[in-house]
Amino acid sequence: MRHSILLSIIFLSVFAGSCWGQQTSPKYEVRAVWLTTIGGLDWPHSYAKSESGIEKQKNELIQTLNRLQDAGINMVLIQTRIRGTMLYPSQYEPWDGCLSGVPGRSPGYDPLQFAIDECHKRGMECHAWVVTIPVGKWNSAGCKALRAKMPKNIIKVGLDGYMNPETQLTASYLADICEEITCRYDVDGIHLDYIRYPEDWQRHATGDMARKNIDHIVQQVSSKVKKHKPWVKMSCSPIGKYKDLPRQSSRGWNAYNRVYQDAQNWLKKGWMDMLLPMMYFRDNNYYPFLLDWKEQSFGRIIGTGLGIYFLSPREGNWPKEDIIREMQVARQQEVGQAFFRSKFLTDNTKGIYDFLQLEFYKHPALVPPVTWSNAALPSAPQNFQMEISSTGRATICWQGTAPFYNIYFSKDIPVDTSRGENLFVTRISGQHISIPETMAKRYYFAVTAMDKYGQESEPLQQSSPISNHSSSIRIIPNDGKTLQLPQELLQTIGDFIVIETLQGEKISTQRINDTKILISHLPSGTYQLRALNRQGRTHRLAFFRK
Repeated sequence: MRHSILLSIIFLSVFAGSCWGQQTSPKYEVRAVWLTTIGGLDWPHSYAKSESGIEKQKNELIQTLNRLQDAGINMVLIQTRIRGTMLYPSQYEPWDGCLSGVPGRSPGYDPLQFAIDECHKRGMECHAWVVTIPVGKWNSAGCKALRAKMPKNIIKVGLDGYMNPETQLTASYLADICEEITCRYDVDGIHLDYIRYPEDWQRHATGDMARKNIDHIVQQVSSKVKKHKPWVKMSCSPIGKYKDLPRQSSRGWNAYNRVYQDAQNWLKKGWMDMLLPMMYFRDNNYYPFLLDWKEQSFGRIIGTGLGIYFLSPREGNWPKEDIIREMQVARQQEVGQAFFRSKFLTDNTKGIYDFLQLEFYKHPALVPPVTWSNAALPSAPQNFQMEISSTGRATICWQGTAPFYNIYFSKDIPVDTSRGENLFVTRISGQHISIPETMAKRYYFAVTAMDKYGQESEPLQQSSPISNHSSSIRIIPNDGKTLQLPQELLQTIGDFIVIETLQGEKISTQRINDTKILISHLPSGTYQLRALNRQGRTHRLAFFRK
């Protein structure tokens, strides 16, 4: 009954006179895409057999990532372990043939390192997508190599080979691969695919034991990854329906009972930070199950996997509106979106790319932070500077020790960094940014530091958008009861000080008897301090937040 009521509320809010454009642009939202490399489906589309071939292959990826960046994508899941074969030089498995055209042959460069670097240049997270249990056709290069290495651990199902999910060897081997990727590369996440039983395999374990077998693999992988880099996000793409719901059947195809993925438990246990369930369905096969994933998220990150390949006339010829409605409801439920797969997005199938770029993802968004990490928040950046050159450009500079920085802008001061629509540029790794002079004169800017968990510092604010020299807002810290006036400010204050809202509404006037100002009576918010002279004139001194 609960799902029916919630679903009715959702549809009323979406369709009863409201539209997607009235939804607030979220500050945090997963906007992911699966970039498939098997057979070069999404990339690469040419082979690296020479220096010119390498450059062509690299440029193909650059063009794809440019398109994804322009569409507002903030997370790229690049297929790294393909079918017992790799996108990087691994000590465990051979090169995949999609790169050089010959399985086992190096393309002459490290594609995974290149992809990570290019994603990070564009402020996008790069996650290594690891296909776990399937290892390809029985006589394919990857499967044959694994059969030679562990002959009793590879099971034939139909024409394909699979790692046996019931052995410790499978768990430790997959954990070793993910450890290799984590230690060698600056990936932002490890994304496990097909971490489940093959649906047609005659298993030996009972349902509970089968789920425990998959649990054990997930736990082993997560433990090894987090041991080295606890900020690396663990995620997977389970079957889109967890199990039958009280008022909605999964029609025999669900994660829990059919392929023994207890994915919601992985969130609860802390083995996973994020789930991107493959919700490639419509109507009642989608909405109730979306709510179930959200309700059982245990405070972790959920993104709905959207099958945009169904927009293609060759696949399903879905109307674009079906996908749009699913995105709208996901956003209302604070659930992110992940698109399968990249080519259908960058090809603008039925206008889906235009919709994201021009409308739904018009403003940037940050990947939700891993707040359960218990890591300390980063220190705020310092020394805001804006310099305007004779070339019509302005450079914003700051100082700090964080790996990333986010830039916000607004016509109001100080810039409200809690609002998603005020995001300007995200995940900058340097400490400066160039903008047009006209923009510098129209807006105020703020900079926050961000750590690898996605946690942000307090903002460093700018005071004037038109100055040709260093300028920064003075924000006075406080304990919620009193604030201490710096000595240098006391020289500019007469007998009285005025506290006002940012809109100029006077809250209180206090006589300066010492260096402390009483603020315990104020509600939470941001305020400005103004000095009051004997002629009744005021000038702004600083800001403070309670």
